[in-house]
Amino acid sequence: MAVQFPLKALALAVSATFLLTACNNNDDEYAPAAEASDSPAVDTMADVEPGAEVFPAEESETGTDGVDPQAVAEHYADLAYANYQDALKTARALDDATDALIAEPTAENLEAAKQAWLEARVAYQQSEVFRFSNPVVDEWEGQLNAWPLDEGMIDYVAGEDYQHEMGNEGATANIIANQEINVGGETVDVSALTPEVLANLNEAGGSEANVATGYHAIEFLLWGQDLNGFEYGAGSRPVTDYALGENCTNGSCDRRGQYLDAVTDLLVNDLEWMVGQWAPGESGNYRQELLSEAPQQVLQKMLFGMGSLSLGELAGERLKVALEANSYEDEHDCFSDNTHNSHFYNAKGIQNIYLGAYTTTGGEELSGPSLADLMQTRNQELDQELRNDLEQTMSALETMKQSAEASEEPMSFDMMIAPGNEKGAEIVNNAIAALVEQTSSIEQVAAELGLESLEPDDAGHSF
Repeated sequence: MAVQFPLKALALAVSATFLLTACNNNDDEYAPAAEASDSPAVDTMADVEPGAEVFPAEESETGTDGVDPQAVAEHYADLAYANYQDALKTARALDDATDALIAEPTAENLEAAKQAWLEARVAYQQSEVFRFSNPVVDEWEGQLNAWPLDEGMIDYVAGEDYQHEMGNEGATANIIANQEINVGGETVDVSALTPEVLANLNEAGGSEANVATGYHAIEFLLWGQDLNGFEYGAGSRPVTDYALGENCTNGSCDRRGQYLDAVTDLLVNDLEWMVGQWAPGESGNYRQELLSEAPQQVLQKMLFGMGSLSLGELAGERLKVALEANSYEDEHDCFSDNTHNSHFYNAKGIQNIYLGAYTTTGGEELSGPSLADLMQTRNQELDQELRNDLEQTMSALETMKQSAEASEEPMSFDMMIAPGNEKGAEIVNNAIAALVEQTSSIEQVAAELGLESLEPDDAGHSF
């Protein structure tokens, strides 16, 4: 089991007032990383009678027509295991690429590290569907995917264009340039940039915008600030920021390399731990705990996770907030302009769970007993309705993806949300509408399976 570095408690806050920040107002929750056996259960079954069955008593123990709910639950765990294995595999490739960049800072090695980061996001974003109903994931993920962040806590920023959370004393701490920092009246020794030191700096001074670790910290260290506003273009950090001696730009190049090395090592370490939590045949891990629950409880978790990512997180926090606020600082991958892909693969993860399917990074097709199989035996019309809704969402996000990656006149997500961009707003609104529609069908599926009150998390948003 990999060592877990401590996470600090962070409450989720959704405000009606949107503050433009340099990646702040974090909607990811920090909580102490817990061993699976000690994880408090999330009560997603509050409205299900104790001992209630998903399937009526007159049906067989395997559900209807031989579809076994327990097999669906076990395959759900298999999907998580495969998905996190891919996230770990691509994180290791990212770690290797950043090591090569640090050892030999060339333009080619910087580009290779960026490409490795982009590839790592494909698997990880699909895994976010496991977050909302599995406490072992929800309490852990903030250290990996917290966003947005005040990047001036980590490294130098352009003062005139730097927007950050109001009142955040850590917004310009610049860990890389200093041996110690003072945030919220507390002086912290940062002379040694180790994974544990960086993990302890998350939410320093009580600000959720102070994010020191995870994919987005690495993203900033590779791309630097995106100073293009609503115009096309991502961050353009010079590779000489990692050069040593007189070729070093912007100072502290040795410490910048040390930071990048530590934060990527921590990413790998955390993903190794999560893979272990879903591994079959391991005593005392989260998989064993999950599969000891009644099958209907696992089905509830599956549908709640799908609905919550679909509605509150993706439609709400990641699309609606950015569009309504016209805030390019609220885009998910704001330094690399990879936001369209993060949204696309979040939605793909939702579809994966319903269909019981996952394509590994190696191209292997993993399939097995699914929620869709259960629905085929109960209500084929509703099954087809949700399948269609999931495809409609993927189509809407494919349009977003194609627009951002077009060879001529590309429109990245931060351009789509610009004031007065009617075409961009239409693309984003179509994705929101599709996600809301599929959430309604997810709730209907839950009711059909005897889970009468799913109530997925809407993160305080109205649609």
